[in-house]
Amino acid sequence: MSRTTSSIALAGASDVSWRSALGLDQNSPIADLPFSAEDITAGTETELQVVVVGDRDRVDLPLEIAASRFYANLQRRTQSGESPRKNITLLQEYLENNREGIWENSWVRFSRRRLCDQALQVWNQDILANKSNPAAGPRTDLHRFHLVGRQGEDCLRVPVSYLLKLALADFLGRRGHTHDRIRQTGASILDHFLSDNTSPETFSFHVEQLSPSRGMGRQVARETAKRYLLTQLLVAYANHQFGLVEDGQKVMVYFSPHPPLRQQHLNDLISDTFYRHLYMSPCLSGWNQGEEKFHYMELCHQVLSRSRLNAVAKLREAGIILNNLTVLPNMSNISLANNGVHLSIGSRRLSRALRDSHHGFNGGHEKWIGDLVCKSLEMFLPLFATTYSAAPRRLAFSDFHPEQVLGFLPHQLDDTHLGMLWRRWKKKADISIFGHALTPFGPTWLDRGLSRLCSLRGDLVPDFRLLDYPICFLSTEQSPAYSGVCGNQQQLLDDLSSMGIFDRQMSLYQFFKLRDYASMKFSGFEGRHHSLFPDLDRDLAGATNLQILVTALIFKYLVRDQLSHRHIPDTPIIESERRQIFFGMAVGIPTFFVHKKTRNRLLLKILRQTEKIRTSRRYPGYLRIYHHEYCLGLLRLIQEDGADLIEMFGFADLLTDLETRLRDPDKASAAGRLIGGICGGKQKDALRMTAEEFNREAERYCRTTLRHEHIHQAMDFIQADLKQAGISSAVEGLTPQLNRLLNQQVTDDFCRRAADDLITGRSGPQSIEQMISLVLLLEDRDRHMNMDATDSEEVYAATASVY
Repeated sequence: MSRTTSSIALAGASDVSWRSALGLDQNSPIADLPFSAEDITAGTETELQVVVVGDRDRVDLPLEIAASRFYANLQRRTQSGESPRKNITLLQEYLENNREGIWENSWVRFSRRRLCDQALQVWNQDILANKSNPAAGPRTDLHRFHLVGRQGEDCLRVPVSYLLKLALADFLGRRGHTHDRIRQTGASILDHFLSDNTSPETFSFHVEQLSPSRGMGRQVARETAKRYLLTQLLVAYANHQFGLVEDGQKVMVYFSPHPPLRQQHLNDLISDTFYRHLYMSPCLSGWNQGEEKFHYMELCHQVLSRSRLNAVAKLREAGIILNNLTVLPNMSNISLANNGVHLSIGSRRLSRALRDSHHGFNGGHEKWIGDLVCKSLEMFLPLFATTYSAAPRRLAFSDFHPEQVLGFLPHQLDDTHLGMLWRRWKKKADISIFGHALTPFGPTWLDRGLSRLCSLRGDLVPDFRLLDYPICFLSTEQSPAYSGVCGNQQQLLDDLSSMGIFDRQMSLYQFFKLRDYASMKFSGFEGRHHSLFPDLDRDLAGATNLQILVTALIFKYLVRDQLSHRHIPDTPIIESERRQIFFGMAVGIPTFFVHKKTRNRLLLKILRQTEKIRTSRRYPGYLRIYHHEYCLGLLRLIQEDGADLIEMFGFADLLTDLETRLRDPDKASAAGRLIGGICGGKQKDALRMTAEEFNREAERYCRTTLRHEHIHQAMDFIQADLKQAGISSAVEGLTPQLNRLLNQQVTDDFCRRAADDLITGRSGPQSIEQMISLVLLLEDRDRHMNMDATDSEEVYAATASVY
């Protein structure tokens, strides 16, 4: 299929009532459309990795394991011969053989007397069973958080996600001379520190009102970076103020997309119940009934563990597993410990129309539009995967059991596309002998021996996080997820629950999620496909701008009557057809296949812009398409159909940068730069390293190099803030000590030295407190700048927990 112009319009949409309700028609100027230049709000949720560094007799995780009934019972069963000695030996080795002293996702212990009165008030509030009804008393699991220390003192035991909130509360309570604006700002963001399943999670301290004059996606990157910096400062504060370092527990927090290797190994040695006890968040912060939310987290883990087991049966039905030689997944699934970034964008125009009922625009209209936009956006997802974010992972030959590496894909792709992807993945990976792909047999000793004998190196996957987690479940024939009909997704949840894939009590996982006004108090979309951003400014800002541009383009199609639900039929095969492209990008395979008679009209429109398409020889009736060419076709489509949007947003540089990333992925893409950083600049060494060597080096890279770079990037934003005009008005009334700190901003190396001191641990308590005050002060100023830009009610209506 040769490239043709993209001016071929899709047939008009039949449902136009939503347009008239918004006061729009086919000729409305683009500046009046939802998600136009001055219409967008945005925010992010970021999930972070935790480690506690220290000896096994000082850190909570090994102490908790050694003191557990699980460990005692395992010892008893081993002594009585009921359990193989290997089980207890491996668990003892996990506890004893940790030369680096790094304990991933451990909790921390410290004396209760370390907390000031205000922090204790926060603690006493958060341990209530129902925070809106103190008379109900404390949580029933309160005993988990209290213990007697080595000196006989009353100690608290909490996850690091909650430690961050306590550190901020303690800072605010001890700084009696802190300026009112800093105290108020700090108090307002306490509940922005929470946890998602296992990892600490923060969400935007304020909702950004985006504008081309203020930087668009760079505004989001700036807020995210400064939030990350405050997290680092609170960790440093807790390490000093709560005596953690003094007691042999040094906490570190950073971006890292994969569950840690040692945590995966431990998961293989313990029961699923004990795993949940060690790692599931107790939900002390962010929820009115935290213990109830904790039980929901447990449900999520149980459901996904069961779902992973059920995926094995689907692999057999698909003909990928041909015999009974399988490696069953662990009963305890660890995918909930991976980390990504959720990026939400909202439309002020849609939110206002839904808030003001006399417009006639209602939730039914929002649902009709939202589902159509979500499934349309999925076809643009390959532009994001590995390009702006990534999660490189090395797989050894012994890992290439389909029931292991294909993860949740059997629940996300049709059997046809799953088989196509698996065949191409085996061809790409270094697992072939004399041209024939070979998968491992099962016994570890045999697979490793064969790997060494035949030099079978496995594969390097550029974004394995997207395969190891259920991003978006496939619809059923009876219950399409994106039909535009209210209640359709609950029906799908019922179907998935009856099939043992999911649970009707859980929120449906999706690539793009409609954030409906009735639930969220704003109308927009959440992108959940972002993994690790190597550079918060360059990559997060670029991904934000691209998500905005694509969303605006889809709305332009809708308003111009060029796109409707009938152009993207709601069948499992059509869903799978478009999603295979995204998963193929994550795997790094070169090609995918689309049926010549596909009924997905938007996909056909994109393929008319795509070069080097030919008829497949292996799959009659299918077209063979290169991922690289498909992405370039998407770029051409955006440039042609979105020319006016690009001009409105000022995104010419964005498209130039995107093309550079696509044409030179090794040097310019997120995946290429991360792999280069992990391998010390020599990407070819990735497959020369063993899988364990590469993956351990990737963890070290995130923990050290990338963490340091992200801190420096955040300090660069601070430095730019300090140089902006008008800072003096925000500084008015601060303590002389903080004023002296801010006066140093005229020196070029102020923020560089502050970042270096934070990284190396040279920052003293006074310096840490000053920097926390500075970040809170700038947050207060940012909020006022957003209120200057737009109506405060619209910007902050859902700040409490929207993003």
